[in-house]
Amino acid sequence: MSEKNPRQFKYYDFVMAAYVCVLLCSNLIGPAKETTVAVPFGGSVTFLAGVLFFPISYIFGDILTEVYGYGRDRRVVWAGFAALAFASIMAAVVVHLPPSANSVATQGAVEAIFGNTPRIVAASIIAFLCGTFVNSYVLAKMKIRTAGRWLWTRIVGSTLCGELVDSVLFYFVAFFGRMTLSHLFAIMLTQYALKSGWEIIATPLTYRVVAFLKKAENEDYYDIKTNFTPFSLKT
Repeated sequence: MSEKNPRQFKYYDFVMAAYVCVLLCSNLIGPAKETTVAVPFGGSVTFLAGVLFFPISYIFGDILTEVYGYGRDRRVVWAGFAALAFASIMAAVVVHLPPSANSVATQGAVEAIFGNTPRIVAASIIAFLCGTFVNSYVLAKMKIRTAGRWLWTRIVGSTLCGELVDSVLFYFVAFFGRMTLSHLFAIMLTQYALKSGWEIIATPLTYRVVAFLKKAENEDYYDIKTNFTPFSLKT
Protein backbone atom coordinates (compact mmCIF):
# COMPACT_ATOMS: atom_id res chain seq x y z
CA MET A 1 0.00 0.00 0.00
CA SER A 2 1.50 3.36 -1.00
CA GLU A 3 2.07 6.24 1.40
CA LYS A 4 -0.20 8.42 -0.75
CA ASN A 5 -3.11 6.03 -0.35
CA PRO A 6 -2.59 4.22 2.98
CA ARG A 7 -4.91 1.47 4.03
CA GLN A 8 -7.56 2.44 6.57
CA PHE A 9 -8.12 0.28 9.67
CA LYS A 10 -11.09 0.23 12.03
CA TYR A 11 -9.25 -0.02 15.32
CA TYR A 12 -5.67 1.15 14.72
CA ASP A 13 -6.34 4.71 15.93
CA PHE A 14 -8.08 3.45 19.07
CA VAL A 15 -5.14 1.19 19.90
CA MET A 16 -2.77 4.11 19.37
CA ALA A 17 -4.80 6.35 21.68
CA ALA A 18 -4.95 3.67 24.37
CA TYR A 19 -1.19 3.08 24.07
CA VAL A 20 -0.34 6.76 24.50
CA CYS A 21 -2.76 7.08 27.42
CA VAL A 22 -1.22 4.14 29.29
CA LEU A 23 2.30 5.39 28.57
CA LEU A 24 1.60 8.89 29.91
CA CYS A 25 -0.23 7.71 33.02
CA SER A 26 2.34 5.08 33.97
CA ASN A 27 5.23 7.52 33.55
CA LEU A 28 3.65 10.59 35.15
CA ILE A 29 1.44 9.12 37.88
CA GLY A 30 3.07 5.79 38.71
CA PRO A 31 6.60 6.97 39.65
CA ALA A 32 5.20 9.31 42.30
CA LYS A 33 4.55 6.45 44.72
CA GLU A 34 6.76 3.67 46.02
CA THR A 35 4.86 0.75 47.52
CA THR A 36 5.71 -2.36 49.51
CA VAL A 37 3.59 -5.49 49.10
CA ALA A 38 3.78 -8.68 51.16
CA VAL A 39 4.44 -11.80 49.11
CA PRO A 40 3.49 -15.43 49.82
CA PHE A 41 5.82 -17.45 52.05
CA GLY A 42 6.99 -14.35 53.88
CA GLY A 43 8.91 -11.25 52.93
CA SER A 44 7.89 -8.27 50.82
CA VAL A 45 8.63 -6.58 47.53
CA THR A 46 9.12 -2.85 47.12
CA PHE A 47 8.53 -1.22 43.75
CA LEU A 48 7.30 1.93 42.04
CA ALA A 49 3.54 1.84 41.42
CA GLY A 50 4.03 2.52 37.72
CA VAL A 51 5.38 -1.02 37.31
CA LEU A 52 1.81 -2.29 37.61
CA PHE A 53 0.70 -0.38 34.52
CA PHE A 54 3.74 0.36 32.32
CA PRO A 55 3.89 -3.24 30.97
CA ILE A 56 0.49 -2.65 29.38
CA SER A 57 2.27 -0.43 26.85
CA TYR A 58 4.41 -3.43 25.86
CA ILE A 59 1.28 -5.53 25.45
CA PHE A 60 -0.03 -2.90 23.04
CA GLY A 61 3.33 -2.99 21.27
CA ASP A 62 3.05 -6.75 20.83
CA ILE A 63 -0.48 -6.41 19.48
CA LEU A 64 0.43 -3.61 17.09
CA THR A 65 3.47 -5.40 15.65
CA GLU A 66 1.72 -8.77 15.40
CA VAL A 67 -1.36 -7.43 13.64
CA TYR A 68 -0.29 -4.24 11.83
CA GLY A 69 3.46 -4.69 11.48
CA TYR A 70 6.64 -3.03 12.75
CA GLY A 71 6.22 0.09 10.60
CA ARG A 72 2.80 0.98 12.00
CA ASP A 73 3.94 0.18 15.54
CA ARG A 74 6.93 2.49 14.95
CA ARG A 75 4.53 5.37 14.25
CA VAL A 76 2.71 4.70 17.50
CA VAL A 77 6.00 4.62 19.42
CA TRP A 78 7.00 8.02 18.08
CA ALA A 79 3.54 9.37 18.90
CA GLY A 80 4.04 8.11 22.45
CA PHE A 81 7.50 9.66 22.57
CA ALA A 82 6.15 13.04 21.46
CA ALA A 83 3.37 12.89 24.06
CA LEU A 84 5.77 11.85 26.81
CA ALA A 85 8.28 14.57 25.91
CA PHE A 86 5.58 17.25 25.87
CA ALA A 87 4.13 16.04 29.17
CA SER A 88 7.59 16.15 30.76
CA ILE A 89 8.17 19.71 29.55
CA MET A 90 4.71 20.76 30.70
CA ALA A 91 5.26 19.18 34.13
CA ALA A 92 8.59 21.01 34.53
CA VAL A 93 7.00 24.36 33.59
CA VAL A 94 4.04 23.83 35.93
CA VAL A 95 6.31 22.87 38.85
CA HIS A 96 8.60 25.88 38.41
CA LEU A 97 5.89 28.48 37.94
CA PRO A 98 5.63 30.60 41.11
CA PRO A 99 2.59 29.57 43.18
CA SER A 100 -0.13 32.06 44.04
CA ALA A 101 -0.93 32.94 47.64
CA ASN A 102 -3.77 30.39 47.58
CA SER A 103 -1.64 27.52 46.26
CA VAL A 104 1.54 27.89 48.32
CA ALA A 105 0.37 25.15 50.66
CA THR A 106 -0.02 22.64 47.80
CA GLN A 107 3.23 23.50 45.99
CA GLY A 108 5.12 20.78 47.85
CA ALA A 109 2.60 18.14 46.75
CA VAL A 110 2.83 19.29 43.13
CA GLU A 111 6.63 19.07 43.26
CA ALA A 112 6.52 15.62 44.86
CA ILE A 113 4.20 14.22 42.18
CA PHE A 114 5.39 15.98 39.03
CA GLY A 115 8.85 17.26 39.94
CA ASN A 116 11.00 14.53 38.41
CA THR A 117 14.63 15.52 37.89
CA PRO A 118 15.93 15.94 34.32
CA ARG A 119 17.99 12.78 34.84
CA ILE A 120 14.89 10.72 35.67
CA VAL A 121 13.01 12.16 32.70
CA ALA A 122 15.92 11.43 30.34
CA ALA A 123 16.22 7.89 31.71
CA SER A 124 12.50 7.25 31.20
CA ILE A 125 12.48 8.48 27.61
CA ILE A 126 15.71 6.71 26.57
CA ALA A 127 14.67 3.43 28.18
CA PHE A 128 11.19 3.63 26.69
CA LEU A 129 12.40 4.22 23.13
CA CYS A 130 15.14 1.58 23.15
CA GLY A 131 13.15 -1.08 25.02
CA THR A 132 10.03 -0.63 22.90
CA PHE A 133 11.87 -0.83 19.59
CA VAL A 134 13.77 -3.93 20.74
CA ASN A 135 10.47 -5.54 21.76
CA SER A 136 8.87 -4.82 18.39
CA TYR A 137 11.95 -5.87 16.38
CA VAL A 138 12.30 -9.20 18.18
CA LEU A 139 8.61 -10.00 17.78
CA ALA A 140 8.60 -9.14 14.07
CA LYS A 141 11.68 -11.26 13.37
CA MET A 142 10.39 -14.19 15.44
CA LYS A 143 7.10 -14.09 13.56
CA ILE A 144 8.94 -14.60 10.29
CA ARG A 145 11.14 -17.36 11.72
CA THR A 146 8.15 -19.26 13.13
CA ALA A 147 5.97 -18.63 10.04
CA GLY A 148 3.34 -17.05 12.26
CA ARG A 149 3.03 -20.07 14.59
CA TRP A 150 3.46 -20.20 18.36
CA LEU A 151 2.42 -16.64 19.14
CA TRP A 152 3.22 -17.16 22.83
CA THR A 153 6.92 -17.68 22.03
CA ARG A 154 7.31 -14.26 20.44
CA ILE A 155 5.14 -12.54 23.05
CA VAL A 156 7.33 -13.92 25.84
CA GLY A 157 10.60 -13.67 23.90
CA SER A 158 10.11 -10.07 22.81
CA THR A 159 8.97 -9.09 26.30
CA LEU A 160 12.04 -10.57 27.98
CA CYS A 161 14.34 -8.74 25.53
CA GLY A 162 12.52 -5.40 25.53
CA GLU A 163 11.97 -5.21 29.27
CA LEU A 164 15.61 -6.15 29.91
CA VAL A 165 16.83 -3.25 27.77
CA ASP A 166 14.27 -0.91 29.35
CA SER A 167 15.16 -1.86 32.94
CA VAL A 168 18.94 -1.76 32.48
CA LEU A 169 18.94 1.59 30.69
CA PHE A 170 16.48 3.27 33.05
CA TYR A 171 18.15 2.32 36.31
CA PHE A 172 21.70 2.94 35.12
CA VAL A 173 20.91 6.31 33.56
CA ALA A 174 18.70 7.39 36.47
CA PHE A 175 20.55 6.04 39.50
CA PHE A 176 24.13 5.03 38.66
CA GLY A 177 26.43 6.76 41.15
CA ARG A 178 23.53 7.58 43.48
CA MET A 179 23.32 4.13 45.10
CA THR A 180 25.54 1.11 45.55
CA LEU A 181 25.82 -1.30 42.63
CA SER A 182 24.42 -4.16 44.71
CA HIS A 183 21.29 -2.14 45.56
CA LEU A 184 20.99 -0.91 41.98
CA PHE A 185 21.10 -4.46 40.60
CA ALA A 186 18.64 -5.70 43.21
CA ILE A 187 16.06 -3.05 42.30
CA MET A 188 16.67 -3.54 38.59
CA LEU A 189 16.14 -7.31 38.77
CA THR A 190 13.01 -6.90 40.89
CA GLN A 191 11.46 -4.45 38.44
CA TYR A 192 12.46 -6.59 35.46
CA ALA A 193 10.91 -9.70 37.00
CA LEU A 194 7.70 -7.89 37.91
CA LYS A 195 7.23 -6.24 34.52
CA SER A 196 8.08 -9.38 32.53
CA GLY A 197 5.95 -11.59 34.75
CA TRP A 198 3.00 -9.21 34.38
CA GLU A 199 3.10 -9.47 30.61
CA ILE A 200 3.53 -13.23 30.61
CA ILE A 201 0.47 -13.60 32.85
CA ALA A 202 -1.47 -11.38 30.42
CA THR A 203 -0.58 -13.60 27.43
CA PRO A 204 -4.07 -15.20 27.19
CA LEU A 205 -5.63 -11.72 26.98
CA THR A 206 -3.11 -10.73 24.31
CA TYR A 207 -4.10 -13.83 22.32
CA ARG A 208 -7.76 -12.82 22.41
CA VAL A 209 -7.13 -9.23 21.35
CA VAL A 210 -4.79 -10.28 18.54
CA ALA A 211 -7.30 -12.82 17.22
CA PHE A 212 -10.11 -10.25 17.33
CA LEU A 213 -8.11 -7.57 15.52
CA LYS A 214 -6.77 -9.91 12.85
CA LYS A 215 -10.31 -10.97 12.01
CA ALA A 216 -11.84 -7.48 12.27
CA GLU A 217 -9.08 -5.78 10.26
CA ASN A 218 -8.44 -8.68 7.87
CA GLU A 219 -4.75 -8.13 8.50
CA ASP A 220 -1.88 -10.34 9.68
CA TYR A 221 1.30 -8.48 8.74
CA TYR A 222 4.69 -10.09 8.11
CA ASP A 223 7.70 -7.74 8.12
CA ILE A 224 9.57 -9.53 5.35
CA LYS A 225 10.82 -6.44 3.48
CA THR A 226 10.61 -3.96 6.33
CA ASN A 227 13.33 -1.40 6.97
CA PHE A 228 13.77 -1.74 10.73
CA THR A 229 15.42 1.60 11.34
CA PRO A 230 13.71 3.34 14.26
CA PHE A 231 14.18 6.71 12.60
CA SER A 232 11.35 6.64 10.10
CA LEU A 233 7.60 7.10 10.01
CA LYS A 234 7.02 5.02 6.89
CA THR A 235 4.75 2.00 7.17
